[in-house]
Amino acid sequence: MSAFWVIIIGILVQLLIWNLYAKRVDREIIQSDPKRATPARMYMDGVDFVPTSRNVLIGYHFKSIAAAGPIVGPITAAGLWGWLPALLWLILGVSFIGWASDYSAIMLSVRNDGNSLSAVAYRLISPRTRTLLFVFIFFYLLLIAGAFVNLIASVLLNPTVPLGIIALALMGLLMGQMLYRWKMDLVVVTAITLIITLVAIGVGPVGLQQVQEGNQVKTIQGPVGQLFDGLNAAIGKQALYQYFDPTAQQFKGGTASVTPAYIFWMLFTFVFCYLGANLPIWRFAQPVNYLGFWITAIVIVLSYLGGIVGFFTNPSAVSFKLPAFTGFVAPNRVDLQPLWPMLFVTIACGAISGWHALFGSVGTARQLEYETDALPVGGGAMLFGENTLGLLSLIAISIAGKGAGAAAFASGVGTLLSQLFGPAFLPYGTALGFAAFVVIVITVVQLVFRLMRVTLGEWVGEIQPVFKNPHVASLISMALAALLVLTGTWIYLWQLFGAANQLMAGLALLIVTVWLVSERRPAWYAGLPGVFMYVTTMAAILVTLWNQRLALQTSIANNQPVAILGSIVMLILAALLFIAAAFIGYEGWVAFNRWRAAPARPAPAGGGE
Repeated sequence: MSAFWVIIIGILVQLLIWNLYAKRVDREIIQSDPKRATPARMYMDGVDFVPTSRNVLIGYHFKSIAAAGPIVGPITAAGLWGWLPALLWLILGVSFIGWASDYSAIMLSVRNDGNSLSAVAYRLISPRTRTLLFVFIFFYLLLIAGAFVNLIASVLLNPTVPLGIIALALMGLLMGQMLYRWKMDLVVVTAITLIITLVAIGVGPVGLQQVQEGNQVKTIQGPVGQLFDGLNAAIGKQALYQYFDPTAQQFKGGTASVTPAYIFWMLFTFVFCYLGANLPIWRFAQPVNYLGFWITAIVIVLSYLGGIVGFFTNPSAVSFKLPAFTGFVAPNRVDLQPLWPMLFVTIACGAISGWHALFGSVGTARQLEYETDALPVGGGAMLFGENTLGLLSLIAISIAGKGAGAAAFASGVGTLLSQLFGPAFLPYGTALGFAAFVVIVITVVQLVFRLMRVTLGEWVGEIQPVFKNPHVASLISMALAALLVLTGTWIYLWQLFGAANQLMAGLALLIVTVWLVSERRPAWYAGLPGVFMYVTTMAAILVTLWNQRLALQTSIANNQPVAILGSIVMLILAALLFIAAAFIGYEGWVAFNRWRAAPARPAPAGGGE
């Protein structure tokens, strides 16, 4: 298999689904209306409800949903079961579930005054469901935060990466000021801030050399790399402690380390996210994510072009080196990894994601200027953006043939870009891949913490008002995320995040289904995928619970108290999520039957639904 054919298949399927399925659902079932007032226009407050141009919102929404999921998920899945199962799920998942979940969650919120999934569930299902959703959503977001902060801190240890991320933060602040205070032209502002950010990213690897010394390749950093490498050395590169990592030593189990430098970059990530969680949306989060969209789009487009050019000029460079299929149970593992249900939670956001529905309902829906923008913004960002990033990640690991996470993604991107710009561009392309990875992830994590502090305030703040303070809620959320990160058990954190994420998608589709039934609209396009995701992910949580015992047993045997604590926390979180989801699923089923048997309700005055 060549990267070329994956690119062609992906583009053709996306266009067919968009024109033959997505537009039909929007036109015949949801019936979006450009004349109907949206919550952004009705409740404009300059903080959360901000009518935003579709041209900005598409980029903002895509970058707000695209994080580590569409990168790490396909890379991990391809290494476990081969590239063919990963490719099939990426294509089938987004075609029949992913775009529909994203778009429908946004429209559900728009038609319910910009209310969140929890608020809509309170009205349509039961008050207890709202409370259970608060519990589920907060701990689900905690898993996302822990998984992604770990990834960011690990990649920022690469000395060629931090300068570009610092520039991204500064240019985001500048862009918000230029757009909303100085009222400058969007094209001009985009050009200025994007060019400066890209230059900062490009400066990082300048002077980087790889020298062969005997049987080893030694990396010599350039000026910027030396600066940050010296910073890491001054902070400390020696391990403070170790924890069990089942992915180490070629999937046969081993240890991973936590260093002072790692902790420093974790804290840097928290500062970045604190700004995104607490400043007005236009001041930091929106412009930073808009810039992140352009950086991500440039990497995707150039990588796709590299795959096409390489097919005709250097086919061996873009041919897949991973096996197509390794078996229904992943080989060479110390834990249990069956194709079903674990493939469908290992590959998360590139095919279907609960984070998209959650964020879309409380973020994007409150910025939508016209109802007809929901399909290109919600459905389009998933179908043509997030899924394409997932396919690129699958291509990257398949042509690299080895590696994991950010390193595999960066290596594959470097190879693809070198097909366009020549072999000498390989280190710059790889550095751009690393920087793009961090940009992709950190721009979403800031919004995860924004939602965590809102959820904590609405949930616990009703009992203890201090939690309604956004700064207190943000700091508590970050402290809990740090606890998960520093206790390790990485692969289970990722797969439990994936299971919780996909379960969140199933619950979102459940709420959409109940809403559609209550409105006397066809609900099959949301209901059938919702059942599949719910059953699959509940099974995946049980498998993860079974596997987590290995980490706990190993940590106890090796007398690793920090890792023991992490394993216990993971077991509790998994059990809590399973129980909460079981209750929500039961009450959702009861509400579905209740609304299906109820007489049709008249539409509210003013044309709302």
